[in-house]
Amino acid sequence: MGSLQVWKCRNAGFSSQKTSEGKMRFTVTSAAFILGLSATVALAEGNLNIYNWGEYTSPELIEKFSKTYNVHVTLTDFDSNDTALAKVRQGASGFDVVVPSQSFVPTYIQEGLLAETNPGQMENAKNLEERWRDPAFDPGRKYSVPWLWYTSGISVNTTAFKGDINTWKVILDPPDELKGKINIVPEMNDIMFAAIKFEGGAWCTSDKALLTQVRDRLVEAKKSWLSIDYAGIQRMATGDVSASLDWSGSALKRRTENHSIAYGLPREGFTYGSDNVVVLKDAPNLENAKLFQNFIMAPENAALNSVYAKYGAAIIGAEKYYSEDMKGAPELVIPDDMKSKGELLTLCDPKISQLYSRIWQDVQK
Repeated sequence: MGSLQVWKCRNAGFSSQKTSEGKMRFTVTSAAFILGLSATVALAEGNLNIYNWGEYTSPELIEKFSKTYNVHVTLTDFDSNDTALAKVRQGASGFDVVVPSQSFVPTYIQEGLLAETNPGQMENAKNLEERWRDPAFDPGRKYSVPWLWYTSGISVNTTAFKGDINTWKVILDPPDELKGKINIVPEMNDIMFAAIKFEGGAWCTSDKALLTQVRDRLVEAKKSWLSIDYAGIQRMATGDVSASLDWSGSALKRRTENHSIAYGLPREGFTYGSDNVVVLKDAPNLENAKLFQNFIMAPENAALNSVYAKYGAAIIGAEKYYSEDMKGAPELVIPDDMKSKGELLTLCDPKISQLYSRIWQDVQK
């Protein structure tokens, strides 16, 4: 599930710098906010250092955790999975908790970067939705807890385009009315997945002939794009951008700003995934990190993040705490007839990823 969009922190006493937009989590580079709140119930003490996507953490959630456990929380933002992984690999980061996308979790595990906290055995694990209880990227939930989940698709201003939005053709072979008004978020795996599926291939294919078609398709499509930019998603509200590769929660946010915006899941295939809370092996505050993992699996707490970021929680019962604009929102539902088209995004073999990276670099020239 990238980086995301730019919103305002809604709690007094919190501040963060904002830059670009991505997966509805927002990119805030080197920004941090710190809470030191007195607690009425001191069940724990000390600190907790969180490393997460920018504007993707509910201030209310942090305040509630801090008050409940008398823990001083520091939140530092990153702008991409690659940035976070590189920082953690250096060692001695000082962070306790990191929130990578599910496609990166196996790398953290394989490289021995995580503490085996066994959140699948914690008290609140009973609240995990069935589909997120035993994921292939972390069997038995030995390391991770779902933060929020998402799909990838296309946001379209239906005033500008009244045709079929459930196809990657909208951005890869666009109609005249959308040319020059398309934004692509600079997420290589998302756009490569879209192009490969549009050309009839399978994700992680190494078929050279098909990848040549993919490259040619993207280079030609780029002529119709206005921007390759996270912040471009925001311009949909003003009408400067009429279509964008997008994510479910970001699309919902856009629709609340402009009711002409709709979200499509391409029938050629789309990705879904989750971001996940993991605890670093060298976490300075291991026990507080475990408390946090259990804490966010409570429905009312998971919902605080959902309401803030507009993405779905992977927790049973969280929906009843959603804001009105989220209840029944089509962006947060995968229709039954589209479920077979969704794929949990995974990282490809390094050699294949290098092929994809070269194609993406060519497209961006």
